[in-house]
Amino acid sequence: MPTYTVHEPPRRKNESVTQPERFVFVRDGFHFWAFLLPPLWFIAKRLWVALILYVIATVALEFGMAWAKVPSTGRVIVEVMLAIVIGFEAATIQRWTLQRRKWKTLGFVVAEDEELAERRFFAAWQQGAAVNNKSFESTTVYAAPVLRGSPSSSDVIGLFPEPGNSSLGTSR
Repeated sequence: MPTYTVHEPPRRKNESVTQPERFVFVRDGFHFWAFLLPPLWFIAKRLWVALILYVIATVALEFGMAWAKVPSTGRVIVEVMLAIVIGFEAATIQRWTLQRRKWKTLGFVVAEDEELAERRFFAAWQQGAAVNNKSFESTTVYAAPVLRGSPSSSDVIGLFPEPGNSSLGTSR
């Protein structure tokens, strides 16, 4: 099932609270159109820096392969591999651009499609806002580590029998 990350844009000058209609949901996974037509996908998503980096990388690869006299089949293989990488990393590139633009990541939602992801997120967001009486913010809570001394010879790691137990290998 797809996972979506939820991003909140920075507040505008006259906004006290960000409008939920401006939130962006980015689906993890392979993006077919980013694989098939990377420059057009970058333009459609307004990923200008990523587009410039893609063009520079593509031109550099073409010059490098021409200088190394790589045959046309090798060039096609390299271009297809680059397109596959772009297809798999498209969501990461989009999240990187949003982060660079000072968007805040609110969390993630697991859902079949973007509409269901929006419903699930806003339902949880409303509950969180009603309970906490503030805007939804993701906070990470870490458990305190367990402090133990140095390992003793009687410590067992994994799914092994207790030390000194002779029931291993014996039949009953």
